[in-house]
Amino acid sequence: MPGELHFVFDTNAIISAALLKQSVTRRAYERAIGQGKLIASVETIEEVSEVLGRPDFGRYVTEDERLEFLAVFMQETKLVSVRERVDECRDPDDNKILELAVSGHAVCIVSGDKDLLVLNPFRGIVILTPAEFLNMDWNASRD
Repeated sequence: MPGELHFVFDTNAIISAALLKQSVTRRAYERAIGQGKLIASVETIEEVSEVLGRPDFGRYVTEDERLEFLAVFMQETKLVSVRERVDECRDPDDNKILELAVSGHAVCIVSGDKDLLVLNPFRGIVILTPAEFLNMDWNASRD
């Protein structure tokens, strides 16, 4: 779809959305799906899948609920091939989020991670907390 907005949620934000159905992060996640397209790379999908599979999350949601969330996440997400390597985050593990955002032409990264937030904006891509994301007028950014 032309003009479609691409959003990146870091792994912690996705996990929070999966586990805490009434959270600000879940509302931001659902709004992103409604207003544009979530994007992910093979590497970020593998990380989300691995983290969601951890048994200690059973106290929040059942394994079936986690698998259902992962299936919907995969269905609602556009897979992006990472074409550019980035080595600019003070936490090297977070570079994959920046790489995804750059390669997928994202307009926004949603994260609560201070190592990412301190880079806002990164190459013209805004980096926002879930609460900040909810306060943005994404329709205005299409104009």
